[in-house]
Amino acid sequence: MSKNRIITLLTDFGLSDVYVGVMKGAIAQINPQLKVIDITHQIPSQNIAAARFCLMTAFAYFPPETVHIAVVDPGVGSKRRGVAIKCASCFLVGPDNGLFSGVLSRESAIASVELTNPKYWRTPQPSSTFHGRDIFAAAGAYLANGVALEELGETIDPASLLQLEIPNCAVTATGAAGCIQYVDRFGNLITNIPNNCITGNNWSLTISNSSDAIRIPSGKTYSDSEPGDLIAITGSDGWVEIAVNGGSAQSVLQLEFGDKVQIIDRDRA
Repeated sequence: MSKNRIITLLTDFGLSDVYVGVMKGAIAQINPQLKVIDITHQIPSQNIAAARFCLMTAFAYFPPETVHIAVVDPGVGSKRRGVAIKCASCFLVGPDNGLFSGVLSRESAIASVELTNPKYWRTPQPSSTFHGRDIFAAAGAYLANGVALEELGETIDPASLLQLEIPNCAVTATGAAGCIQYVDRFGNLITNIPNNCITGNNWSLTISNSSDAIRIPSGKTYSDSEPGDLIAITGSDGWVEIAVNGGSAQSVLQLEFGDKVQIIDRDRA
C-alpha cells in the first residue's frame, strides 16, 4: 500500500554533473508521485563529518516518517554496509560510515537493516561506484512507498552502526570545553558546545590548542563586533559558533573539524 512519504536527499555530488538528477529519476521510476526535497548537494567531497552535521541539523524540520537518503560515501563498492534505519520520527538510508551518527545522537534507532535484498535495488547488478543511484535511491523510494523496513534486507543490531568519532563537549567549572564540528560556507566555525552551556552574557571563547591563546569576545549578533573582527555567538541551530563580521572566521583562524575550543563563562567562574 502506497504511503507517499517525503524523501530528502543530501549528498556531496554537487550540481554540475548528472548524479543528483539520475537519483531522482531512479526514485521516480518507482513512484513519480513521491515528493523529493533537496537538503543539500554541496557537502565538501567525501566529508562525512560535514554530512553528519548537516543532516543532524536538518532532519527535525521535516514531517514524521520522512525518508532521509544521505550519500557521502568514500567507501562505495567496499565492504562497508548499506543500511536503512527506523527512528522515532524518520527513516535513514545510506552508507554505514558514521554519517547518521549525528541524528542517532538525538534519536535512538528503533530498528535497522543491511540493504541486502536486491528486489529493492534499481538493478540486481549495481554499479560499484554509484550505490546512491542503484541501491540507496531505490531502497529509499520503496520505503517511502510503504515497503516495510524488514523487507529491505537482513536485520542488524542498531548498536553495531558505525559512529563518527568526535570529541565530547564537557561542562567545566568555568564554562565548557569542546571542538569545531562544522565550517559553513560563510566560514563560520560551529562548535559542539550547545547554547544551553551559556548561563549569561558575560562569556568569551578561547582557542585552547593555539600556541598563543586567542580570546574571542561574545555577542548576540554578527554585527556586535567591528567589521573584520572575530566574535563568538550562540547560533540559530543551538551551537556556539565563531564568526567574523563581514568575513570568514575559518580564513582568519585556520581551524578545522576536531580543533579544540573553550568557553569561559564569567557568570559561572
